[in-house]
Amino acid sequence: MEVVEKISHLMHRFHSEAAEFLSQSETAESFRIRWLGKKGAITEIFEEMKTVAKELRPEAGKQIHALRQKVESFLEAQQKKESEQWIEATIAARHIDPTLPVQFGSQGALHPVTLMRHRLMEIFQRYGFSIYEGPEIESDFYNFSALNFQAEHPARDMQDTFFLADQSTPLVLRTHTSNAQIHAMLQEKPPIRLISPGKVFRVDSDASHTPAFHQLECLVVDRRISMAHLKGMIDAFVQEIFGSDIRTRFRPSYFPFVEPGAEIDVACTLCRGKGCQTCSQTGWLEIGGCGMVHPNVFEAVNYDSEEYTGFAFGFGIDRMAMLAYGLPDLRQLFEGDVSLHRQFPLYQ
Repeated sequence: MEVVEKISHLMHRFHSEAAEFLSQSETAESFRIRWLGKKGAITEIFEEMKTVAKELRPEAGKQIHALRQKVESFLEAQQKKESEQWIEATIAARHIDPTLPVQFGSQGALHPVTLMRHRLMEIFQRYGFSIYEGPEIESDFYNFSALNFQAEHPARDMQDTFFLADQSTPLVLRTHTSNAQIHAMLQEKPPIRLISPGKVFRVDSDASHTPAFHQLECLVVDRRISMAHLKGMIDAFVQEIFGSDIRTRFRPSYFPFVEPGAEIDVACTLCRGKGCQTCSQTGWLEIGGCGMVHPNVFEAVNYDSEEYTGFAFGFGIDRMAMLAYGLPDLRQLFEGDVSLHRQFPLYQ
């Protein structure tokens, strides 16, 4: 039988089997294998095209292509029908009401403070900083004395401290991540370029303060480090977080462990500097403190303050997250509201 005649015969056979398929219990998959499988009728007729005379090939190819399209269209319709029947049977068997609202399972999410911490660590690591983890339970030496807080110095009253009771050696929950500076400098020699993120504790609670919060400490020690390096570093990372148009300001301030010292403010991202409840109508929010490392701190760790200078700054990661994500109240970050956390991706 000539190939052209075979194609015509196959076309009639397809129409016959398609009609029988609709009245039988055969599956679409078995029909597909019989017609389009490796040993199916369409595959076999394609193989015979090699024997067709050159002048007859275009017409024969056209007819085979038309047959294949009919088979594929028929199968697509039957597969869709079978899928719908399976869904209906599954719903009936499991008593599923498709009109009910969809309820997704628990979806993982990272806390916004964790996201901000990761983002800050990535930024500083690109600038060549190493990461140093400091202890949360600390002795007086690391938390106060070595940082130039003298025993009776009124600066100790600036930080309401949690003391651990019944300890032979006075221990506190660290009030700042600045304790990491002392640990690091006692273990390493200059040059030093590190950050230390972690949790800190103070007796304080309002819309912009919590008893437990998170800070990131930055310390740079080397020869000929100046205030210009400090301001440049702060502006660089703040602009990466809030955008190149963010405004910052430095207000002279006192911290025992730096001289000179300053407060770091950024324009309130909630009101765009116009004044709101969160920024106390000032248009600015404090994110941390900074300054040049005090010579007394260098002496406490046996660094030569005539040879080395350095800068340090610490800021609240929670406050940064609050500003970056547009939260009106810092306490939202600590209330454990799952609906809030689900708004943030697992990774960023």
